[in-house]
Amino acid sequence: MATAQEKPQTSSVDLGNPQLVLARLFDPASRPDPYPLFDALRDNGPFLAMNGAMVVVTDHERASAILRDPAVSSDRRRSLVPGTLTAPDNDAPLSFLTMDPPDHTRLRKLVSKAFTSRVAAELEPTIRAIVAELLADIADSDSFDVVSQFAYPLPVRIITQLLGVPVADHEWFEGCGRRVAAGLDPAVSVNAPDQLADIHAAQREFREYFLGLIADRRRTPTEDLLSKLVLIEEHGDQLTEHELITTCVLLLLAGHETTANLITGGVLALLRHPDQLAALRTDPALISGAVEEALRYDTPVQLATRIVRKPTVLGEVTAPTDAMVLMFLSAANRDPAVFDEPDRFDITRDARAHLSFAAGTHFCLGAGLARMEASIALSAFADRVVRPELDEDSLRYRPHLNLRGPERMVVGFESVRT
Repeated sequence: MATAQEKPQTSSVDLGNPQLVLARLFDPASRPDPYPLFDALRDNGPFLAMNGAMVVVTDHERASAILRDPAVSSDRRRSLVPGTLTAPDNDAPLSFLTMDPPDHTRLRKLVSKAFTSRVAAELEPTIRAIVAELLADIADSDSFDVVSQFAYPLPVRIITQLLGVPVADHEWFEGCGRRVAAGLDPAVSVNAPDQLADIHAAQREFREYFLGLIADRRRTPTEDLLSKLVLIEEHGDQLTEHELITTCVLLLLAGHETTANLITGGVLALLRHPDQLAALRTDPALISGAVEEALRYDTPVQLATRIVRKPTVLGEVTAPTDAMVLMFLSAANRDPAVFDEPDRFDITRDARAHLSFAAGTHFCLGAGLARMEASIALSAFADRVVRPELDEDSLRYRPHLNLRGPERMVVGFESVRT
């Protein structure tokens, strides 16, 4: 349980007024447990916000349909609320995450050639070795911070190794990545406009860094993913320098921020549900279901946005042309119309209908790698950390609404099995 001062004061919010509930979600005090607020939004159905420029969707059926609808757009530049939910640097080129076909199709196809399931599978021994090393590092202690000593180091080391970032730059890379990731949060634009300058500075630092790294790989290709992206060619088509940079930044953020939150959230859910942790220890084959349930139960990426290009009826409201549809994936993942007893963490349920990796043409390119890292990390935690106990007073959430996860979470333990 979160400490008393962290609990969202839902009793002070009119849960029948979706505008007030939405405003409460932007309050960092709601981070420990936003799910009563999501339930209230879902009970009120799709509703208009921002003077009709945005429609909020929280149910699974509509969110899934919108994500899969080829008629809606991912390009937020033409939205009735430009910049509000993206905190963009106007000088930054778009990543294929915010592109529509045919540009999105072209870029995703090129990147997919270097980001195959075979590449991910080849990383499995490395992932296992890093997890073993991280657990060995804490073995002489009696507690550890799951975030800084386990959940973050693993995906940072994997994605930087995959991209070919020198080890000496890893610490800078992680810090700069967190600054860039803050720009994905709508609360930054709404509540912290002064922070945008730092986000844009971090974006520029990344661009300058990758300009140098790309130039080096053009001169001397290696076996890393960046070299493969530089050398990729199909029918005379290649990634431009801007496309290379934005793709690297996207892979970085998707490759460590979201995976770290998935691992932390999975550990937290297992600790708060000791029967499920015991079940996983008894039957390690349940790990695949445990990862899917962790993705559903406490979604690492809480929201997604799309732009409708024609008037669109959603429930009892009509989204006007170029309105933004804000979908709370975390609410959709606890929709009782799809998941029985959705507030119950159950690693034996079939949770594969979750929308945590989005759906349709923008389904997460790195889903396979994220699942593998989380499976190995959570399996090792369950099997090797003896008598783990959460220090509830240590639990602190990051202020972000979108990329949800604790920034500190201390777990005591008796020993670490070798």
